Amino acid sequence: MDDSIASSPSGEGNNNSVPTDTAGSRLRIKVGSTTFTATLLNKATVTAFKARLPLTVSMTELNGNEKYYNLPKDLPSSASNPGTIQTGDLTLYGSNTLVLFYKTFPTSYSYTRLGRVNNPSGLAAALGAGSVTVTFELE
Repeated sequence: MDDSIASSPSGEGNNNSVPTDTAGSRLRIKVGSTTFTATLLNKATVTAFKARLPLTVSMTELNGNEKYYNLPKDLPSSASNPGTIQTGDLTLYGSNTLVLFYKTFPTSYSYTRLGRVNNPSGLAAALGAGSVTVTFELE
């Protein structure tokens, strides 16, 4: 399973850090008038996800810590339990539920990591309560 960050200078995978050299692996996430940049991982799930971009969806609130959207078609998945979800994590739950987390918390669930928002400051405020329209597009 290749869970490394695209263009990782060290070539090492799944160390939960976001390298600064990520050309070609950046995602813009627009919530209202606020735009966030995320770094995507280099894996089959992300390749399949990028093929569907740009994507504008209505994400639904869940548990006071995440927004989710059920994709119309499955993506390849390689789920594992991260132990702790970090603010700004972008994941796939199952094979078709896109999840954007806006709070850090421990979890017993398994997800396929897609990437992470580089600077999640203000993400919770931008996403707000209830459903929200979010646009995902390659940078």
